Amino acid sequence: MEKREGTITDLESVKRYLEKREASTVDDEFPPKFLEPFILRGLRSDLIEPGHVVFSMNIPPRLLNSGKHLHVGAIVTLVDVVGAIAIPAAGFPMDTGVSLEINVSCFDAAYVHEEIEIDNKVLRVGNAIAVVSVEFRKKKTGQIFAQGRHTKYLPFVSKM
Repeated sequence: MEKREGTITDLESVKRYLEKREASTVDDEFPPKFLEPFILRGLRSDLIEPGHVVFSMNIPPRLLNSGKHLHVGAIVTLVDVVGAIAIPAAGFPMDTGVSLEINVSCFDAAYVHEEIEIDNKVLRVGNAIAVVSVEFRKKKTGQIFAQGRHTKYLPFVSKM
C-alpha cells in the first residue's frame, strides 16, 4: 500500500484509533428510546396532505457535528423517522414495516439556529414496498442542502 502524506494508510494505526474508545453499551449510557426524541424535539408540522408531509425546525446545537453544522447522522434519522410518516399520510396503515434502504446525499451545510424545511413525498406505494423522497431545504433561501430516499417493506395485511 502506498503511503501518502496526511493520510492514514497504516492499518494498525486505524485499529488503534478505533479501539482507543472504551467499549460500552448504549443501554449503560442512554435511556430507552433516546435517539428519536433527541433528534425530533423541536420539529414542527407545517403541512399534511395525502402522500405529502412538510416539517420545519430550527437546528439546535445538540445536532451539530465537530464542523459546527447539522450532523449527517441526524439527517439520516430524520429521513428514517419523518420520511416514514408520509406513508400513513398517503392512507396506508401506521405500521409501515421495516426499512430496506435509506440513502442521503448532502449538497451543502446547515448551521445552528438555521430554520430548515423537511419535505416528504411518497413516490410509490405497492403491495409490499413503499418509497419516500425527503428534501431538506434552507427556509430563508429555498436551497436544497440534503436529499434522501427511504424504501420500506410494508407488512402484509390479511383480508380475513
